[in-house]
Amino acid sequence: MADKKMSLGHEITKGIIKENPTLVMLLGMCPTLAVTTQAKNGIGMGLATTFVLLGSNIVISALRKVIPDKVRIPSFIVIIASFVTLIGFLLEGFVPDLYDSLGIYLTLITVNCIIFGRAEMFASKNGVVSSACDAIGMGIGFTLALFLMGSIREIIGAGQWMGMDIPVIHDNPMLLFIMPAGGFFTLGVIIAAVNKLSNKKPPQELGCSGCPHAETCGKAGDCQ
Repeated sequence: MADKKMSLGHEITKGIIKENPTLVMLLGMCPTLAVTTQAKNGIGMGLATTFVLLGSNIVISALRKVIPDKVRIPSFIVIIASFVTLIGFLLEGFVPDLYDSLGIYLTLITVNCIIFGRAEMFASKNGVVSSACDAIGMGIGFTLALFLMGSIREIIGAGQWMGMDIPVIHDNPMLLFIMPAGGFFTLGVIIAAVNKLSNKKPPQELGCSGCPHAETCGKAGDCQ
């Protein structure tokens, strides 16, 4: 029981930092760059994506032994699109301002690499509970990444945060940060900071010295 709880805990926490879909796996770049001019937009897109991810992971996992392999991908798309349509109706009815702010990017959740990737790589191969935990973790990680980006861009680029004016900065905002170039710059800085904090090292150059077959292939002397 303890091992199972630890396993489920790992499935939830891995998506927050270690396997963050945006900052580590570099997935979902389109909405990340497009809607994060404000922190509230980042939260809205993140939570909407989490809702779709959780619902689709649960359904796909529950039906994984029923869905024929030949129609696996079309089935995934139909399931994901159904949840996207549902969250679209909910946002349009209860949070119309957010619905208008997200625009077409809300609909594009259907083809979001994060959701489809988790469906193919995890939900279709694991149980319902594990798939739900995986979805929650990935959704939280995605939401936090978008919220962080939106906060930085809104504070520096507009001098505001969640509708509140920031003293000094509000009178002298750097408009570059709410433009596309500012989005790329902010994302790059955050990714670099995450890699630094996680002590992620760049890939090492490989040579024949560490290869067990170096002597038999006859190229050991050619490698530097």
